[in-house]
Parts: sequence; C-alpha cells; structure tokens
Amino acid sequence: MSYYFDKKTDVESNEITIKAELFGNIYTFKTDNNVFSKKGLDFGTRTLLESINLKNIKGDVLDFGCGYGPIGIIIKSNTNSNVDMIDINERALNLARKNAKINNVDVNIFESDIYNNISKKYDYIITNPPIRVGKKILYEILIKAKDYLKEKGHLMFVINKDQGAKSAIKDIESYYKIKIINKNKGFYVIDCQNC
Repeated sequence: MSYYFDKKTDVESNEITIKAELFGNIYTFKTDNNVFSKKGLDFGTRTLLESINLKNIKGDVLDFGCGYGPIGIIIKSNTNSNVDMIDINERALNLARKNAKINNVDVNIFESDIYNNISKKYDYIITNPPIRVGKKILYEILIKAKDYLKEKGHLMFVINKDQGAKSAIKDIESYYKIKIINKNKGFYVIDCQNC
C-alpha cells in the first residue's frame, strides 16, 4: 500500500472538492486519493489552526508536509507572512498549487524530503506531522526544525495523545522552550520556541 507521505503514488486519482470554514471565511479545496484527509479538513489540522494567534504570525512561515494545502493557504489568507509549503508527495503538491489559485493566495510550493530542499530560516514552521512515518522520522522532523528556525522562531505542531503527544513533548523539550497552547479531544497543540 502506498501512503500519503510517499513521493509518487500508483493509486488511481479520484479528485473531489471540499469546503472548510475557518475565521469567518469559506475555503475550497481539491483533494484526491492518497492525500491525507481527503474527505475534509481533519480535526487535528482544524484544532492547530484555531489555536494559533494569527496576529502573531509574521515574517517567513513554512507549512511542513502541506498535503493539499490547508495550513499554508489559510495562514497566508489571514496574515501578511511569506508562506512556503513543502511536501514529498507529488499529487499533494499539485493539489496544493491548484488550491492556492482557487483560494487566491500567493504562496511558494515545492517538493522537499524532510528539509532537503530548504535553504533558509523561518519565523514559524507549522505542521500536522505525518505520524505514520514512525517515531524515528517524526523526531527527525521535529528536532531538525530547529536548524531551519530563526532565533526565537517557533515550531508549532499538533499531535494526538494516543499517538505519543506526551512522550514527544518530553523527548524534544531539551531542544526548545515548549508550551502547550491547546488540548482538544486528545489533540495537543504544541509551540516549540527556538532558544
């Protein structure tokens, strides 16, 4: 079986259109097979977005593992930040490009295997990380983010209690100043400040 974090997929395409309402706006997204949360904006991503104080989001933002694009597109449409969006999945990247046009936002979308194609530092890295890649790669994503954050930059991510939220916090707390900014139905939204 091919997963949504693979570069290519041999799963047949079946594009659909979904809508999501956040911050008083309705967003339209194209989604497809083999892309995370095809049928609608997932609860974790929604919780992450609703937990972020958008007034604080400025400068350069990276949407890590953007999928079809909801995080980066919604951040860009509600802030004046410069938004880069990365994923390894080609189908997801193509959808994110379509969705940026549909939602009339100017974002930079490109392929990257973890941080391989990143050449700058960000004020914010925001992600609903791909838990199914396993703990080793997940921790690589979370810990290596530090190298791509500006001084006092923030990694913000969401993780479910049942998927190891508490152990993830404990295991990365030596790298960041950590604050839990929300807990909602088992989902933890975690703000990790580079220090």
